[in-house]
Amino acid sequence: MKGDYDRVILGRDAIYTTDCEVTGINNNILVCGGSGSGKTMSISEPCMLEAMNSSLVVTVTKRRIVDKYKQLFRSRGYVVEDMNYIDPEESTVSFDPIRYIKDCTDITYVARSIMLANPQKQGSSRDPYWDEAAASLLCAEISYVIMTNEKATFADVIDTHMRLKIAPDDEGIKTTLDDEFEEIRKEYPGSFAIDNWKTFCILPRTTAGCVLGTLTSALNAVFTPELCEMIRDIPPVDFKGLAQRKTVLFVSTSAVNPVLHNYVNIFYARMFRELFEFAEKRPDGRLPVPTRIICDDFATGSRIMNFPEYISVFREGGISVTLLVQSESQLEKIYGSNDATTIINNCDTYIYLGGMDINTAKHISERLDAPLNDVLNMPIGREFIFRRGQKPIVTQRYDIRSNTLYNEITDRRGGRYEKRNI
Repeated sequence: MKGDYDRVILGRDAIYTTDCEVTGINNNILVCGGSGSGKTMSISEPCMLEAMNSSLVVTVTKRRIVDKYKQLFRSRGYVVEDMNYIDPEESTVSFDPIRYIKDCTDITYVARSIMLANPQKQGSSRDPYWDEAAASLLCAEISYVIMTNEKATFADVIDTHMRLKIAPDDEGIKTTLDDEFEEIRKEYPGSFAIDNWKTFCILPRTTAGCVLGTLTSALNAVFTPELCEMIRDIPPVDFKGLAQRKTVLFVSTSAVNPVLHNYVNIFYARMFRELFEFAEKRPDGRLPVPTRIICDDFATGSRIMNFPEYISVFREGGISVTLLVQSESQLEKIYGSNDATTIINNCDTYIYLGGMDINTAKHISERLDAPLNDVLNMPIGREFIFRRGQKPIVTQRYDIRSNTLYNEITDRRGGRYEKRNI
């Protein structure tokens, strides 16, 4: 194996290089297993132990994982960043959607991402007009804040929105922000902010109220007061820096707070776009440092905007994802059948750790060409590994407790992890 590429441990005696030129396949991995099946200890943590040359973004719900590995990464010359949504005051970086806006297209992208992140929209048959109209209003508010505040944060957008009240008028509606937008109109009459604001202001009173309520509901579902405070006080994450120097970014979220999952998914949507666009502008079309993203509980909360399209082109940019889900049905619930299939098809490695979902077991049975009962009744600790271009592998989960380095960092009791040859 080339020294410039990390190894990846998928199971007992199943160790591969991440050099796509050697393997001929991409580094996207789908890990499917029920709760408690060992996705973290047998896949995520070995990935961290083996990381030497690539940047990592790791979603965790257990802070002890951050405490366990941060000194190890520092000893390897990594920059260690912590985006902690459980205890925000411990964060070294935050994510503010407004910081990455470059043009009107970006404003629309952010607005639609936020509307899509509202969990109430998942599987809803509601008329999409309301979401589109609410996104247009949010575009107006974001544009206004950017145009009037050189150091704007998304917390300022929330403050602006909360000041918006409407009243009936003979020619549409009057609002508490009319005077402020009028000042913008005088100087920039054809601006993006004014165009979107006009679209809202010509609505009938009842319709405008519904649009305003739709947007308020979406914002409340994502932006808590604690989150707004974090955005104001903590410096934003540098996506280009992540791809230019060895970095590990821990993203800590709560396993029982779906609001945080929604916001983290907005973060992922922006990160994937920023990384891919950065790679596209480089002469070789690749990131300077390969970047691997481990998405724990990938199919919870809300969908990541445009993810099925992004995963199709990750390989050429030097980006890869490891997606941890409980079942294929869980993935389909969030992304729909077609997009879920696209995501699965773009993961050249699929690891099945067992579970109780019948539909997933049927698919695994077909992949293995084995009886369904053999899949449903697979012994605890066994796993199936599917790699494109290879026959399926039936093996045991990787026992991380047999790893000497893992035991060393686990046994630490608050002491400094000393650098050594590893």
